[in-house]
Amino acid sequence: MQAFVRRVVFTLCGLVIIAGWTTCRAEEPRPPAGFRALFNGKDLTGWFGLNPHNLTGLTGDKKEAKLAEERAEFAKHWRVENGELVNDGHGPYATTEVELGDIEFLIDYKTVAMADSGIYLRGLPQVQIWDWNQVYDLKNPTRKPHLGSGGLFNNTPGTSGRDPLLKADRPFGEWNQFRIRQVGDRTWAWLNDKLVVDDAPLENYSARGEPIPAKGPIHLQTHGGEIRWKNIFVRDIGPEGGPGKESPVGGRAGNACVVRRRA
Repeated sequence: MQAFVRRVVFTLCGLVIIAGWTTCRAEEPRPPAGFRALFNGKDLTGWFGLNPHNLTGLTGDKKEAKLAEERAEFAKHWRVENGELVNDGHGPYATTEVELGDIEFLIDYKTVAMADSGIYLRGLPQVQIWDWNQVYDLKNPTRKPHLGSGGLFNNTPGTSGRDPLLKADRPFGEWNQFRIRQVGDRTWAWLNDKLVVDDAPLENYSARGEPIPAKGPIHLQTHGGEIRWKNIFVRDIGPEGGPGKESPVGGRAGNACVVRRRA
């Protein structure tokens, strides 16, 4: 009997070790050539919590206290699960420790009904993510979730890039893939390989009419519904790699299949 119990225990331990090893392998990020991973698929290293809107008007000790509070709240609302960065719909935004300038940025996301999120570039809002099933409300005519995700929602209504060129969102339960290129104040965005923003200026939401910062963090917004992110990769764009240059991404090797992307 004791020998049987030992065999069962050893077998179970072996299965746990194999499962753990497999999970770690699945979480290994594999950026395309020329890109680096901003999320390691294992923990929150490289990220902290910050909703920049909560700092408006704060200075000195009050600002420092709010920054500390948001950092402390981060892990309460963000977690890593199966190699995915998961938010419960609340809490501060996931913010990169590193500040970025001219970049090409790749990210996958999956969300739920009635969720609302976005990707802040250089600390500014935002490449919008909608629940595109929402009905257009004539009482709020500049809010157009039915047109799909990818537009620069915080730009002035009616201006270039404010709404996406077409709806490219996939159904709930499926992963969506963004490719975003930011060069100077100009923005290009592809959603699921379809161009949704073409050479549009990103307005300075924090200081209308002023140039956008040369560098800033990426924020992943929280706004009321669970959202999952993975395959978060970036490459810096130098003078030779501006908007007219082809990305080195011939195919994207993330944690799933290779997806072809074209400029």
